[in-house]
Amino acid sequence: MARLAAYRDFAANSAAHGYVLVRVLEAKGSTPRNTDAWMLVSKAATFGTIGGGRLELEAIDRARDVLAGAAAEPMALPLGPAIGQCCGGHVTLSFEIIPPARFGEIEAMVKAEDADDPEVWLFGGGHVGRALANALLLLPVRVHVAETRADELDLTPAGAERHLTALPESLVAGIAPGSAVIVLTHDHALDFLIVSAALKRDDLAQIGMIGSDTKRATFEHQFIREGGDGALLSKLICPIGRKIADKRPEVIAATVTADVVAALADWRDGKVQPAS
Repeated sequence: MARLAAYRDFAANSAAHGYVLVRVLEAKGSTPRNTDAWMLVSKAATFGTIGGGRLELEAIDRARDVLAGAAAEPMALPLGPAIGQCCGGHVTLSFEIIPPARFGEIEAMVKAEDADDPEVWLFGGGHVGRALANALLLLPVRVHVAETRADELDLTPAGAERHLTALPESLVAGIAPGSAVIVLTHDHALDFLIVSAALKRDDLAQIGMIGSDTKRATFEHQFIREGGDGALLSKLICPIGRKIADKRPEVIAATVTADVVAALADWRDGKVQPAS
């Protein structure tokens, strides 16, 4: 929703002259972005990115020339010493003027891309849950926070979808395939119920639970004792994040976020296959 609001602000400020849609038509070799990358350039602002650096500066200059009446011809750029960029690849860009009458088309494109963003479900909205939500909200993911406590859920950062429920484990079955599930509630028994429900899914990108090696061992023992398939436990990440001395919520959130992003990317790229 933040990205959509930013686009609407950009469009409103571009209504007098329109803007230019810049797309990566072709990307060969080592390039900052691939052919799905695009950005918008108005007389005074930009929205999105095609990779930054000198490449983007050249694209912005060309786009503003197009707005001023220059021909909207493709631009080929070798990413080498000639433009002070050492990627070594080659990029071809296209330029298209978008008048105000077509702003709705681009808004639909923004909405469609946002709808394709993977989901991350945080079960628990305490200190670490809120820090993790704040970190994830900066990324192209849809953040959901589930809580049993209304007062804690009320503190959830704006932009995350909130779910107040007495039975958070009941939400697991409806989570979109390819999502990440991170469990960090205030109650170990509740953690067990949620993680057990998640382990029954064979189509989640990541299942994580906050805790220690001892908590994991306790969970594994209980899971098997209650009839769980021990082979499923390989899907569980616990402890989550990196083992570093600093245990502040924001630091934990930083390392967990990095792991979540990597897991989502691996799932998207087919490097992780659903369990058979």
